[in-house]
Amino acid sequence: MRLVMMAAAAVFATSTAYAQTYPDKPVHVIVPFTPGSATDVVARTVAQALSIRLGQPFVVENRPGAGGMIGAGIVAKAAPDGYTLLVHSSGHTVNPSIYPTLTYDTAKDFVGVSLLAQQPNILVVAPSKGWKTAGDLVKAAKAEPGKLTYASAGAGSGTHMNAEKFRVSAGIDTVHIPYKGTPEAMTDTMNGRVDYFFAPVIAALPMVRDNRLTALAVGSAKRASVLPDVPSTEEAGYPGSAYNFWVGMLAPAGTPSAIVERLNKEVAAALASPEVKERLGALGADTAPMAAVDFDKMIAQELKDNAELVKQAGITVQ
Repeated sequence: MRLVMMAAAAVFATSTAYAQTYPDKPVHVIVPFTPGSATDVVARTVAQALSIRLGQPFVVENRPGAGGMIGAGIVAKAAPDGYTLLVHSSGHTVNPSIYPTLTYDTAKDFVGVSLLAQQPNILVVAPSKGWKTAGDLVKAAKAEPGKLTYASAGAGSGTHMNAEKFRVSAGIDTVHIPYKGTPEAMTDTMNGRVDYFFAPVIAALPMVRDNRLTALAVGSAKRASVLPDVPSTEEAGYPGSAYNFWVGMLAPAGTPSAIVERLNKEVAAALASPEVKERLGALGADTAPMAAVDFDKMIAQELKDNAELVKQAGITVQ
């Protein structure tokens, strides 16, 4: 027993010493969505702050596709040494319920580092559609079932799940058009090629302010501070339609706890900095640091909740 305790103490001491010198080379931050997406903007903002704080580059790499599954798969197979990290969205906890053969185990192949930010999605349409409220859209959808289309940043993404919750609550029959990421989905929404999109506020806000998109409602439980005159979908009369869209940082399972704790501490400090809070706040996102163990618990609960939502909405991937 004494030998076991001595060995454990030695491992802990080595891990702690490693964490004190970490990082001593560039850190790769995988974002499983396209550049300019909400997840990408949060990741780059935090990565820049971490680079300054820790004296090593935190290099963001975009690996989009399959609702974030491709990028997540890369991180799941990476060495658990703290030098390959994942910044994903709430869609991370949806994929196991809609993809029959993931290349990784969401519950077992990752460890949470920290929640980074929370932000609402905005129900947006092209001004040419002529709709001014969520009710206008619902009326049009019910007049021609199966005709209206809605975009997402990929099957299982937060933008998709928000749209599904709204569709179920409103009782409408509309067609899902998945894209590789938010920018592409938003472009086709602005051009009227798809009828509506629950776009992350970070990405949609400039287009709404420039009148290139019309904001009908906010997809969260409360209004967005940057769009105070736009009601939530629940205020508009669609109970149960609110969705919690978040962005968080994860590491491969097996990453030393001392490294995870170091990253968690540095992320919290970065999110507390006036520069980061101001930049993300101006875009409608709220910084949301969280203890690693609490982030893991949140993910575990969302895996269960989203499995129920996928079943209720009848979501499948073609």
